[in-house]
Amino acid sequence: MTGVWRRARAFEPAVQLLFVNQFTINLGFYMLMPYLAAHLSGQLGLAAWAVGLVLGVRNLSQQGMFLVGGALADRLGYKPMIVAGCALRTVGFGALAFADTLPVLIAASVATGLAGALFNPAVRAYVAAEAGPPERRVEAFALFNVFYQTGILLGPLVGLALTGFDFRLTCAVAAVLFAGLSVVQVLRLPARRRAEDAAKSGEGGQWRVVLGNRTFWLFSLAMTGSYVLSFQVYLALPLSVERLLGEGTAGTVATSSLFVVSGLVALLGQLRITDWCRRTWTREQCLVAGLGLMGAAFLPPALGGSRYVGVAGLLLCAAALAAATAVLYPFEMDTVVSLAGDRWVATHYGLYNTVCGIGITAGNLGMGALLDATRDLPALPWLVLAALGACCAVALRGLARTGRLAPVPAVTGA
Repeated sequence: MTGVWRRARAFEPAVQLLFVNQFTINLGFYMLMPYLAAHLSGQLGLAAWAVGLVLGVRNLSQQGMFLVGGALADRLGYKPMIVAGCALRTVGFGALAFADTLPVLIAASVATGLAGALFNPAVRAYVAAEAGPPERRVEAFALFNVFYQTGILLGPLVGLALTGFDFRLTCAVAAVLFAGLSVVQVLRLPARRRAEDAAKSGEGGQWRVVLGNRTFWLFSLAMTGSYVLSFQVYLALPLSVERLLGEGTAGTVATSSLFVVSGLVALLGQLRITDWCRRTWTREQCLVAGLGLMGAAFLPPALGGSRYVGVAGLLLCAAALAAATAVLYPFEMDTVVSLAGDRWVATHYGLYNTVCGIGITAGNLGMGALLDATRDLPALPWLVLAALGACCAVALRGLARTGRLAPVPAVTGA
């Protein structure tokens, strides 16, 4: 991590703060959320449908409001949305520590989801604006992903230790982390927004520019497949481990190993992978290669074998998915800015997250049904996922060959 921090310090202090900010956001979120369902069903005794409702409204309030959060960030500024999101998540996590009725739990869950919709597009747009030229922007997002993944890796470990005492303690610590973030950003984060966008274009102009960006829509739809594929670390892979090893200690260890392997590949490999890709390929080639690798990641589980060979294939799949994400993510985030023409960037990020979020929901429903329907054909779901990656890579290749992924000149007028 010494090399990571050395490279991070080459950026402006605001960008450095946003790196630390994202690490802390994920640390606080992932120390709590993996254990929320068990708390709701165990300590609070909620029925399964009520647990699903609480978790579902959190996801819906975040995914459904990304576009609004991005639009507000472009209108009101990036800093206010980042601070508001962290403050709102403080309230939401604090409420979860004391909530014991379904209405209060739902309200707290909505608050935590809406918080993410407020700060996520704003943080990415702020990093893109402050990072500098495109080559520096790619490096900034590579570093951003390292801090992002570190939070995901450490959060559940911290949460496990705290929840061993009391889940309410976990909620309280997470709330304190977000409260501290709110204060630090009020004091240390400079105000930054695309004021010229709001000054030169009315609200109708903002939506006309973003929603009328046909190439951006095509790119978003093609990239949705990558999110469906990467989400299988939380769905198809753990379910397959459970089918192979059962719910005992071996299954728990193997499932945890999926996340550890995924996190370590991202932490140790992200900068090396990004540096190699920048030297070797164009941005468009990196996007196509990343999606192709994501599809290929699902071939080892399709080979089958004994229980332990099957688990090895799943671990290899998780590692390959993490490597593919390391290839994709920096160039993906840079392409969003590029296709936006450096205009209404947060709104574009919000739309992008909304489209991908809808795709994840639809993909999860489809994959869950496929897993249930193909118990006698265990290789089929993996082959379908591999084909999805290949199709999305071909779609991106088509966009690249027609020049649609080339940088869009920045627009200075409405």
